[in-house]
Amino acid sequence: MSETSHTARFTLDPDFTVSAVDPRLFGSFVEHLGRCVYTGIYEPGHPTADEAGLREDVLQLIRELGVTVVRYPGGNFVSGYKWEDGVGPKDQRPRRLDLAWRSTETNQFGLGEFVDFVRKIQGEPMMAINLGTRGVAEAIELQEYVNHPGGTALSDLRAAHGDKDPYDIRLWCLGNEMDGPWQTGHKTADEYGRIAAETARAMRQIDPDVELVACGSSSQSMETFAAWESTVLQHSYELVDHISLHAYYYERDGDRDSFLASAVDTESFIENVVATCDHVGARLKSKKTINLSFDEWNVWYQDGSAPTLSGEGRGETPANQDWAEAPRLLEDNYSVTDAVVFGSLLIALLRHADRVKVACLAQLVNVIAPIATEPGGAAWRQTTFYPFAQASAHGRGTVLDVRAESPRHTTAQYGEVDLLHATAVRDEATGAVTVFAVNRHQTEPLPLEVTLRGLGLGEVVEHSVLADADPDARNTAAQPDRVTPHQAGGTSLDGEVLRATLEPLSWNVIRLA
Repeated sequence: MSETSHTARFTLDPDFTVSAVDPRLFGSFVEHLGRCVYTGIYEPGHPTADEAGLREDVLQLIRELGVTVVRYPGGNFVSGYKWEDGVGPKDQRPRRLDLAWRSTETNQFGLGEFVDFVRKIQGEPMMAINLGTRGVAEAIELQEYVNHPGGTALSDLRAAHGDKDPYDIRLWCLGNEMDGPWQTGHKTADEYGRIAAETARAMRQIDPDVELVACGSSSQSMETFAAWESTVLQHSYELVDHISLHAYYYERDGDRDSFLASAVDTESFIENVVATCDHVGARLKSKKTINLSFDEWNVWYQDGSAPTLSGEGRGETPANQDWAEAPRLLEDNYSVTDAVVFGSLLIALLRHADRVKVACLAQLVNVIAPIATEPGGAAWRQTTFYPFAQASAHGRGTVLDVRAESPRHTTAQYGEVDLLHATAVRDEATGAVTVFAVNRHQTEPLPLEVTLRGLGLGEVVEHSVLADADPDARNTAAQPDRVTPHQAGGTSLDGEVLRATLEPLSWNVIRLA
């Protein structure tokens, strides 16, 4: 009997929920890395550039994508960054060496430009602080510059630079990946825990209500994982609100079944960090709950095996670059398979919306991104654009508890896994429900039955599918719409039972009202 001959099933009930979705789960990330900023979101000479040099074609795509919060300016970049370099008259801003990506930073795009950009996409800024080469003093100086109303040296300097009103940045990252030996200013858990706690304490002296994210592990595979979180939180538990997680996935050695099951690791990572946070809270006898900021996640071919946007291979790597300005770095060109895995990672985040309150897709434009551009030319949607845009549009509300009975198959990396990966979100205002589902099987369709208990739903509004006969199909500058979602046939609602067939290797969005 085929492993997919059985139907996948689950029941939805409005009385069994996970949590309301924090809109900031649909965040993204802009780092001074490669062409994310320069010729990505910012290109003064582009035909669509506005008065501030922002590409309007890119802004339109970002609005369509539905990004709610943007983390900035890094990433590894932030650990050598001087925020003062990116303020004031542009002709007086210094050029600097960026050690993280072995590039030259012109600082033509800085704090004011970033805040203007975020406002134009109707998003919220998430500011990262340099705790690699800098510390407490520089953090509170930055906070004064961006948030104090006026009447002090730094708030008045902001006004002199053209921004009388405060930027009102509420969400702050206390450094980036400080557990990583690759990080400029890398620290031990005790060293970082101390400086994170002291920085948080000082920032709360200025504003008790700032929202702070401590650095967690850069991945679950780090040798220091869990011990790092435990030590950092021992220092900072009562001073921070979130701890960060970062995770990237890609297909290794042709093992596509394991790649398609990547979200098994994501869910394990989340659950293990939650357990660690709660253990520290119990040890400290605290009534506070630390939530999670999954502020870097994506598919990223770190071995350089993915086709690139230019079609010319991966190009220069940070190790052998010669301090170029905005070089082509990490410009993975994503396939349908990558987009299905990407959608599964979104499902994992939604399934843990009770503790994952912030998440940032890394990154936003060109660099492992859902949006691609050419300097002076077009902007277009990568395959991964569609799952994010659909989840952001239809994933607002309350996550319903999905406990699926699914056919399983065996993967080399994760053992036996469900072929179905799914979640559902109810719009509390309208009562509409959206089911997000992935079929992990590469070649066989998966029948799905969902019992809709007590939800009062009467029709299938749409069943959108992202899949392709060629699992390696991708969008390019020459064929920007090669891969787009299509409508499935045969999906029906019979009383309280939804019946659908999920195409092989597919991302599905089923909307019910």
